[in-house]
Amino acid sequence: MPSNALSRRAILQRSAVAGGVLSLGPLLGGATEALAQSTGETATAAGRGKKDIYRRIGVRPLINGRGTYTILSGSLMLPEVREAIDAAARQYVHLDELADAVGKRLAKITKTEHGLVASGCHAALTHAASACVSGGNPDLHVRLPDLTGFQKTEVIIPAHSRNVYEAAVSLVGLKVVEVTTPDELKEAIGPQTALIYIMAGPRVDESELPTDVIASIAGPKDVPVLVDAAAEILTIPNVHLERGADLVAYSGGKAIRGPQSAGLLLGREDLVRAAWVSSAPHHGVGRGYKVGKEEAMGMLAAVEMWVQRDHDAEFARWESWLKTIARRVSAIGSVKTQVTQPDSLSNRTPSLSITWNEKKLGVSGETVMDTLYDAEPRIALNTAGSDDPERTGVSITPYMLQPGEEKVIADALVRILTDPPAPPAPPRPPSVDATGEWTLDIEYLAGSSSAHRLELTQDGAEITGTHTGEYVSRKATGSVSGKTVTVRSTLSESSGDSLDFTFTGTLKGDSMSGELNMGEYLKATWKAERGG
Repeated sequence: MPSNALSRRAILQRSAVAGGVLSLGPLLGGATEALAQSTGETATAAGRGKKDIYRRIGVRPLINGRGTYTILSGSLMLPEVREAIDAAARQYVHLDELADAVGKRLAKITKTEHGLVASGCHAALTHAASACVSGGNPDLHVRLPDLTGFQKTEVIIPAHSRNVYEAAVSLVGLKVVEVTTPDELKEAIGPQTALIYIMAGPRVDESELPTDVIASIAGPKDVPVLVDAAAEILTIPNVHLERGADLVAYSGGKAIRGPQSAGLLLGREDLVRAAWVSSAPHHGVGRGYKVGKEEAMGMLAAVEMWVQRDHDAEFARWESWLKTIARRVSAIGSVKTQVTQPDSLSNRTPSLSITWNEKKLGVSGETVMDTLYDAEPRIALNTAGSDDPERTGVSITPYMLQPGEEKVIADALVRILTDPPAPPAPPRPPSVDATGEWTLDIEYLAGSSSAHRLELTQDGAEITGTHTGEYVSRKATGSVSGKTVTVRSTLSESSGDSLDFTFTGTLKGDSMSGELNMGEYLKATWKAERGG
């Protein structure tokens, strides 16, 4: 973070100012557990009491040492949030009246003009974009995403903010215009500009186009600035709005520990109210992003608790857990540990890097990560990088751990590092040549494609080339072990999307077939013919 950024202590102290004044009181009824419990202990106890709810349908729960990844179901709701949801589920209300009341309450707590609970940060961004295009005018709103005849047809996104989540903004029909410098931004802004979208983070703060510079250019031209702060802590007063942004969106089920299916939009009242017009239960492009009364009140409870939680105590607890793990594993030969402190508002948590000499211990960080994820109990960790090519390791984020789980992780790491599993078989000399032009048939989980092509050149065991998909070509690399061919390609977020393909198959003559791993898009099967 730059020197003028708020320190963690300053941010958290400001967040606590509204403490006892803004409590939910009667809303939460019996939510009288100590604040220390509300930051984890109660959630753990509740989880143990209903530990079979997932297993009974064949799903294995896990210990989350990675962080607030949506694929790992984000964070655990605070007990006060669960209680608010239960209370909200027992009566009927009119949703327009609820949205108005919740919006005013959020504004008071967060010291912003108005607030909106959406069905996640993505939905908040979509509603914000709709508001910037239609301004809450139903005649315009119901036309989205068809912008034929509209004045506002473009969204400007600085190169530093291109990412997979920008689809939330462009799906209302807006054309993305990319800029890299202040002069390019000035040139790009015109009557057609609906808004400027920024993905918050150090990359923005350290660039030619930080939020305050963007706002200074956009403000005089009446172009709203929207900040995506999905994984950040909630700052009060809001750091992004203070830097000149008009709107800021958050995930509700990450740092704030509200419902996983909720998010926040805060900022300029006219735009936030227009965003509500574009959201469910109203019709049009936002109808699918429905927020029930339960999520609305649960999210409000989470924000109420945000200004009451002892954030410094939470941070100290996370650090103590990491020290427990570090102390246990440090007794193993060649193991080194290091606690890294956060340098940004996003996923603001310390992390522990554990590295070791791979040859001495006979196991890689990737193998440890994969083995623990498949073990019982199931533990999700990340791999850790190192400047030393002989060292490997794992990293642990305590953000989403529950009390006692640090001991489980320490035990598991000690066991696997002192008695590691057998290493994977080393690559075999190649016995085939994958050089050539390949035509692929892919069978996805749902659907199929015959449009993909691989143009490969093999040099020894190494493969280079090109992977062409339906619309995009990208660089391909890979290797050959015996008759097994592995080819990887990546489309980076700089394109506004992200695709990772790993083809693994067996080559026989002019035919290959095997499995395709696409990460978040799951797995598929494929077969290919050379020269087709």
